[in-house]
Amino acid sequence: MGNTVLITGAGSGLGRALCQFLSRSADRVLITDLDLDAAEETLDLLHNDRLTTCQGSAFRLDVTDDRQVIEFFEAVDGSVDVLINNAGLQHVAALEEFDLPTWQQLIDVMLAGAARMTRAVLPGMRSGRFGRIINIGSIHSLVASPYKSAYVAAKHGLLGLAKTVALETADVDITVNTICPSYIRTPLVDKQISQQAEAHGMNEDEVIEKIMLEPMPKRAFITTEEIGAAIEFLVSHEARNITGQTITIDGGWTLK
Repeated sequence: MGNTVLITGAGSGLGRALCQFLSRSADRVLITDLDLDAAEETLDLLHNDRLTTCQGSAFRLDVTDDRQVIEFFEAVDGSVDVLINNAGLQHVAALEEFDLPTWQQLIDVMLAGAARMTRAVLPGMRSGRFGRIINIGSIHSLVASPYKSAYVAAKHGLLGLAKTVALETADVDITVNTICPSYIRTPLVDKQISQQAEAHGMNEDEVIEKIMLEPMPKRAFITTEEIGAAIEFLVSHEARNITGQTITIDGGWTLK
């Protein structure tokens, strides 16, 4: 890959796993998270991985804070070639019971945050005449599930954001795409299992089998390596005409 890669929400879960996967082909990985300690833990993992060949740096970054985003890009030496908008969170509740500040927070992080980060990297990408912006969407960018109104709204919005910015950057070698996986077994998903068990009146094993895996004909959780491999392809020269697209990795969920 040989680029500078910036990953948001990289202190745990999928973001951390993508840092580990991409550190084996990138020149530089910028690890950002709201929790600096978590970002530094990810950096330590890269330092201890004998397959890591790149430079890594850890930063605290709140993607909902305009000033922090501006100051971050002022502090980073050099341009960002690849932006992975991964920062996210989840809350499970019926809409009439959904705390509205929490509802807004999910939108601010996953949709407005992605727009804010994309806006910030575009001048450098235009100057270098190259860029790859990859949004981490979800199966819930394409379908809905009960009790997830804010998450579904934010993830659906990422598709419109990617399509619009893809048109705005078509004059240069910048692409904007969204990867939409179904469930990946990460701490975020583990937390959902207990929340969904309570919301649906099920035990946790039933949530895994009936809600998470039953809609997938393949009946297997998506792996972080599958997401990493898709990103490596989208970053490549051979993917230069793939832009504004939705890359679905769902075990066949949306075939039905």
